[in-house]
Amino acid sequence: MNWTVGVLLGTPYLLPPLGALLYGRPRPNLREWEPLSRDAAPLVSVILPARNEAANLEHCVRSLLASHYPSFEIIVVDDRSEDDTGRILARLAAHDPRIVPVKGEELPKGWYGKPWACWQGFRVAKGKLLLFTDADTTHGPQLLPRAVAALETERVDMLTVLPVLEMKSFWERVVQPFFILALGLRFGTPQRLNRNRDPRHAIANGQFILTTRDAYEWVGGHRKVQHTVIEDMLLAREYATAGKRILFAVADPDMHTRMYTSLRGIVNGWTKNLFVGIVESLGSRALAYAAALASLVLPLLFLLPGAALAAGSALGWPWLVVLGITSYLGASLLIGHLLRAAHEWDGWGLLHPLGAIVFGLILLRSTARGTGRIEWKGRTYSARSSGP
Repeated sequence: MNWTVGVLLGTPYLLPPLGALLYGRPRPNLREWEPLSRDAAPLVSVILPARNEAANLEHCVRSLLASHYPSFEIIVVDDRSEDDTGRILARLAAHDPRIVPVKGEELPKGWYGKPWACWQGFRVAKGKLLLFTDADTTHGPQLLPRAVAALETERVDMLTVLPVLEMKSFWERVVQPFFILALGLRFGTPQRLNRNRDPRHAIANGQFILTTRDAYEWVGGHRKVQHTVIEDMLLAREYATAGKRILFAVADPDMHTRMYTSLRGIVNGWTKNLFVGIVESLGSRALAYAAALASLVLPLLFLLPGAALAAGSALGWPWLVVLGITSYLGASLLIGHLLRAAHEWDGWGLLHPLGAIVFGLILLRSTARGTGRIEWKGRTYSARSSGP
């Protein structure tokens, strides 16, 4: 009887991974559209902001150059980098006329770095279509042809995609799945996003935003989101508010990204974005603080199984031991599913308590930091002064 009670109480932890297994991978996937290959394909201006991206720039640009799309230019904006980004860009541009180097201007008051770099790239772009992407991405040869085909076939104004998140180090594999899970719980599946008509729930991935020039100019582009580090989400809201259609698709295996390479990078990157994103999502700082504290339930849910197992063993209660084992297995399977979707070994999911602790600490750090001071890429921004 005690064993049965433990299994039944732990069943809720088994339902999410079971649902993920039954429903399979999210859709739509860009592979559902045949690549656009006609000679009269519209010119695409790929706009790539780069600040201190010496480690990533060449790999990203070479993957873009290998695209099978027939007509594109790559505008790389060197956003006043302090490393070898400019030197690498000059060398690449000297060997391929499709690369258009832009030396970034001084950051004006009221602008954050990435929106300003994107806006400068737009000002020299010639394409009918604009693609905003990041230097930490890898583009497959069919990514752009499929994306343009989906944009035109579905007659949408913006296409944004979810790439494969590469996790190569210990901490990436342990911590990053929790942020994937948190974003999934907040915004839902791509299918749900594509059905959404409420601007409050609109979202885009700044690593890949393909848009028509007409729609971009209509909403005001990055000039309308110049004051934030989560410009992608707010840009999507501007599109939704203006009645522009957004298509969200999965780009597995056509696009990969590795956001961070170390625990320090994970902590600093998510500290910058997490609480600011909650504030912008809810439109109220007071509500954001409440939501951030409520969000601590997520890591606690992943710590409870271990606590139940330890307590059951100490107290000699078999049903609590079984509850701990069952729920621990369910939590491991859920994180393992997210890892498997990223082409990683799902066995890393067994370390989910450690990932939950780090996730919770980053959430607290981001909340404590608030929106008054943001540090990123060697710049410090103040929400109050709207300047660097």
